[in-house]
Amino acid sequence: MKIAMWSGPRNLSTAMMYSFGARSDFTVMDEPFYAAYLAQSGADHPMREEILAAQATDPDEVAALCRAPFPTPHLYMKHMPHHMLEGFPLDWAQDCVNVHLIRHPARVIASYAAKREAPTLEDIGFVQQHALYEKLGGVVIDSTDIRARPEHMLRALCDAIDLPFDPAMLSWPAGPRAEDGIWAEHWYGAVHQSTGFAGAEGELPALEGSLADLLDAAQPYYSALFERKIS
Repeated sequence: MKIAMWSGPRNLSTAMMYSFGARSDFTVMDEPFYAAYLAQSGADHPMREEILAAQATDPDEVAALCRAPFPTPHLYMKHMPHHMLEGFPLDWAQDCVNVHLIRHPARVIASYAAKREAPTLEDIGFVQQHALYEKLGGVVIDSTDIRARPEHMLRALCDAIDLPFDPAMLSWPAGPRAEDGIWAEHWYGAVHQSTGFAGAEGELPALEGSLADLLDAAQPYYSALFERKIS
């Protein structure tokens, strides 16, 4: 089985990669299209030059990597919807189990803005994720539900994709992992301190000004996916 896990940034996506990576029957892959996205979009992200040097920048080469054999029974690929620019190959995803990990945009925006100034609608990926769901279909799961009931939701996800649940998914060693992208030192600090999923989230953060406007723009796309989530 190949799983393509589609998720915007600041959305429990690294913890989910660690969860599947804790299984002995999975190989995991961290955002393989990141450098290709940066090269073609020209986006000025933290550690841009290091990422461009560390990964393939040809999207066809990355797509071939996503199709390639892997050494374990299953492969888990962490993907960001906004990395899939127009013209990037997507045929490889037709052979995957596509899962869409969502999180309330107020939480995403507040977390992203703490790491990178002035996020845009493109940066947080809700529009692109909705479009990918419309194109590929798949299973939708909300990160808030996972944090509130990790074992229940991971079992529900495994059931939905016809994969046996493995209790190893509930914990992992603290610290960085070999499969981390080179950008981990900027983005993965909190998850590197974790050994499992954090507890239930509190009240939604209050956003003001341009961040509140961004929330209004993202909300309809999140709501459309929220209606399809498993529970």
